[in-house]
Amino acid sequence: MEHAPQAQFAERKQSLGRWVLAQMKRDDEIGELARCAHLDPRFPIDGDFKAISARLNALEAPPEMHIALEEAELDWAAL
Repeated sequence: MEHAPQAQFAERKQSLGRWVLAQMKRDDEIGELARCAHLDPRFPIDGDFKAISARLNALEAPPEMHIALEEAELDWAAL
């Protein structure tokens, strides 16, 4: 039995940063995080959880934004 080429299944997943930015229309904490990220010219668009968390820390973001990031990562990972 022949297997399909692995390249066929190697579709690259969108970065967490880009996924967050795409959530601006949500009416929850993740949507609020997305709207704030959209206004930040230094938001790590192609960033992972650590990069986004570091940016939130640099901005001294409130704890709610860190919780929203954790929730966003769970939603994103489930894709």
